Amino acid sequence: MASEEIPIFPLSQVVLFPKLRCPLHIFEPRYREMTQAALDGEQRIGMVTVRPEHAADMAGDPPIYAVGCEGRIIDSNQHEDGRIDILLVGTHRFRVLEETPYAGERLYRVARVEGLSDRVDPGDEAGLASLRDTALAKLGLLLEEASGGQQRFDPSILDGADDPTAVNALCQILDLHAVEKQSLLEEDRLLERLERLDGLLDFRLAAHGRSAGDPSSTVH
Repeated sequence: MASEEIPIFPLSQVVLFPKLRCPLHIFEPRYREMTQAALDGEQRIGMVTVRPEHAADMAGDPPIYAVGCEGRIIDSNQHEDGRIDILLVGTHRFRVLEETPYAGERLYRVARVEGLSDRVDPGDEAGLASLRDTALAKLGLLLEEASGGQQRFDPSILDGADDPTAVNALCQILDLHAVEKQSLLEEDRLLERLERLDGLLDFRLAAHGRSAGDPSSTVH
């Protein structure tokens, strides 16, 4: 994909994945300006994650990770006081090549980026299908454990989803730290992203004293 300039929205706790939706409440003046410009233009915003060691510097221009995800605004609601609610859907990942210096009275950050594609190598499909089922079972067990048996995960919510959508949905559904989600977003090969997610699921289950091989590890 050719490089292009897009506005970027740095957040410390939100990581957007392609094909998934993310609601945002925009209240800070510079990001209200950014959102209005996007609404008046191509409806696009580049979501990027702030490096955790600079999370306390959000009032400035904190350093960000190089890989982000472009979001397209598919719904919006503007309040009388200037706040804006928007709903984004991730379109594709990108790599930040450089930030564009501030020009005129623009308050928000803009970067030149290049698009990134999720890679599926020949022969990966079988591994994706098998590991997808395994990850769904582990996610169900983890949710059951975390809720004390009060919640059940319905894996049918991903029925009919293609592999990229299913893998990215699992990455976003799981309650992970932003840094962990960022590491998943940065993985180009879809199978390796799912393998890394599977490892994180194992770690979470181990913290609960469980494993996917337990006799009670059935997803309901």
